[in-house]
Amino acid sequence: MTSDADRLLPSREPVMLLDPDGRPTAAGKAALPAGEELLRGLAGMVTARRFNEQASALVRQGRLAVYPSSYGQEACQVAAAQVLADGDWLFPTYRDTAAAVARGVDPVEVLGLLKGDWHSGYDPYERRVAPLTTPLATQLPHAVGVAHAARLRGESTVVLAICGDGGTSEGDFHEALNFAAVFRAPVVFFVQNNQYAISVPLARQSAAPSLAHKGVGYGIPGEQVDGNDLAALLDVLSRAVERARAGAGPQLVEGRTYRMQAHTNADDATRYRTDDEVAGWAAKDPLVRLETYLRAEGVLDDAHAAAFAEAAEQVARRTRDGINQDVEPNPDDLFGYVFAQPTPQLVEQRALVRDELSREEARS
Repeated sequence: MTSDADRLLPSREPVMLLDPDGRPTAAGKAALPAGEELLRGLAGMVTARRFNEQASALVRQGRLAVYPSSYGQEACQVAAAQVLADGDWLFPTYRDTAAAVARGVDPVEVLGLLKGDWHSGYDPYERRVAPLTTPLATQLPHAVGVAHAARLRGESTVVLAICGDGGTSEGDFHEALNFAAVFRAPVVFFVQNNQYAISVPLARQSAAPSLAHKGVGYGIPGEQVDGNDLAALLDVLSRAVERARAGAGPQLVEGRTYRMQAHTNADDATRYRTDDEVAGWAAKDPLVRLETYLRAEGVLDDAHAAAFAEAAEQVARRTRDGINQDVEPNPDDLFGYVFAQPTPQLVEQRALVRDELSREEARS
């Protein structure tokens, strides 16, 4: 990697191309992505928000066991998917369902884990999206392994691995960064800093100037970006992905955003944060910010907005209809996806289950 501290240090303030009122900043006037790219991003965010709303409603209806909402973090979710090429990999956390949907994974299959039907409800290889990960940061060493293997094979694959601010306190985070740096793995670590690890605020998690500074100790360049500014996210993440693809090794990006809703439906966020704090972040809504800019530039009109809303509603409808269908479980699935070649113990256990089920059926 590099020992040049000036190249490792992130900017003093998060990169921002559009301010909360949707106006280009001084830096934004030169670096803003093309209008079509921003329109695509807005469409993705509209779908992501509607998906969050629908999933939360399904929890209240008892159709999902739990849902960790990314409401308010849609810019991070969409940008993470949008900057990747088809052959790249996305390694998400449990909160990154909207990123998986933006990457093209079926929304019903994305929620299979949270409904309790499957450990992972989709084929990771179809869209190159690893399974949603519930344990904090355990997906990061796996992401580095995939990136390292791609480099050994001479492939141009880049892996983008997401974690939250709480994940940076885990040993797996530091081990992944160190391994990636030493072996120059083409991986981008994207930290969605939403200010809380459940109820623990950022100030109780780290004394570093920013989470992006954590790359310095490993020789990994870091950058911090306004996580509610889709334009800035696309710019910063795209450059990080291309540097990794060009052989510059791993990159670390911190997106500063906010979890507008509770950690999950089982959490009472009013115990540890104030309504005024939430309202302050609501004023930085990523959808409103980008829509304001695009309308002012004449790039977005009512026809676009209506089409985006209809597309989002179709995803919500597909999600609702799919989750409301009861799935008949197949007990053999407990044993069929553990090892490529079942062990003697699994064969024995499967036989015991089949025997018990056949006897129950005979008794009924």
